[in-house]
Amino acid sequence: MPKVSVNGVALYYEEHGEGVPILGLHGTPGSAALWAGAAVALSNHGRCIIFDRRGFHRSALVPPPSTLDLIQHVDDAAALLAALHAGPAVVIGPGTGGLIALGLARHFPDKVKALVLLEPALFTIDPDADTWARGLRQRVLGASRDRPFGVAEVVMREAWGVQSWDALPGDIHEMLAHTSPAVLAEIRGRGLDLSDSPLEMNEDDLADIRRPSLILSAEGSPHVLRLITSRLSGALPYTESVLVSGGHLINPAHPAVLDFVDRMAATPSSWV
Repeated sequence: MPKVSVNGVALYYEEHGEGVPILGLHGTPGSAALWAGAAVALSNHGRCIIFDRRGFHRSALVPPPSTLDLIQHVDDAAALLAALHAGPAVVIGPGTGGLIALGLARHFPDKVKALVLLEPALFTIDPDADTWARGLRQRVLGASRDRPFGVAEVVMREAWGVQSWDALPGDIHEMLAHTSPAVLAEIRGRGLDLSDSPLEMNEDDLADIRRPSLILSAEGSPHVLRLITSRLSGALPYTESVLVSGGHLINPAHPAVLDFVDRMAATPSSWV
């Protein structure tokens, strides 16, 4: 099981294909295991790197951390790219992964060639989305008192939808359930989407992220997620927006993503 040590933790990772680096940042709850099919498809378009984030699945920590902060995930992603001599990369992030991708572009712009944001969880950009996220945070914390390993299910049923959750096989349910300690650690930490102190980025902050960005939203997702993508589309300087069918679990190797990756591979990194 390949691992690389960065910032005091051993991160599980996989590499598929060659060419322009493509970094996949899974959401919360989640794991690189959910990217298996997408990684194969992306490997036909570049060097796809996926990994389990700090505290999740094969990068689990013993004992589990009490808190996880956004900046830790951002620093880990940057260090992983450096350790693998990969970058600048096309960074793909769904949900919380999209939030981390934005943090990476903000703090380590030299590591980022372009962004693919699949309904990123920057809830603070919209008042209604922020209110929804704070309500979800309270429901998750309430559920954790009686079912600590049911936290992941609560988050996914709310964001993905009941049908999407129920369609997953039992072994994936079990794997995601065991990421619940990491989910709670993020909620107790700083900067993540369901933290008590989530990341806030104003229009000036977003305008400073001068990288090509593809923003995908799904027709069947909660309305608040489309509010976020709409606001981001207007705030990030170089954006393309695509509405896809289905729910929040958007395929990271959607045809629109593959086309974007191909175009970015042919574009000099110094274009901005």
